[in-house]
Amino acid sequence: QVQLVESGGGLVQAGGSLKLSCAVTGSFASVGIMGWYRQVPGNQRDLVATITDTGVTNYADSAKARFVVSRDNGKNAVYLEMASPKPEDTAVYYCYAAVRKVRGISAYYSYWGQGIQVTVSS
Repeated sequence: QVQLVESGGGLVQAGGSLKLSCAVTGSFASVGIMGWYRQVPGNQRDLVATITDTGVTNYADSAKARFVVSRDNGKNAVYLEMASPKPEDTAVYYCYAAVRKVRGISAYYSYWGQGIQVTVSS
């Protein structure tokens, strides 16, 4: 069974730094696009950043110039480095991965992590 395991959240002061990690575990053929989304209670889940298996990145405007998304294909892991976070970055952050379960079959399936709280204090 495929699972996404997140780590690295918690409390950080504004202007500090924080790094989130997420690894895909279980039995699968390959991992396609990976990324991070975030959600504040009462709001929809919003894109933070994504990265393809070839390293092409996409950022929400709010994350550009402050956050960096990266991945380690050998570890099937994705990371989000948050520099100079602001109180408005406080949210539950969700890892996302598109996973191909069976080699030779092109279909990718979407998986989400359980969510990890990030709180930025002013």
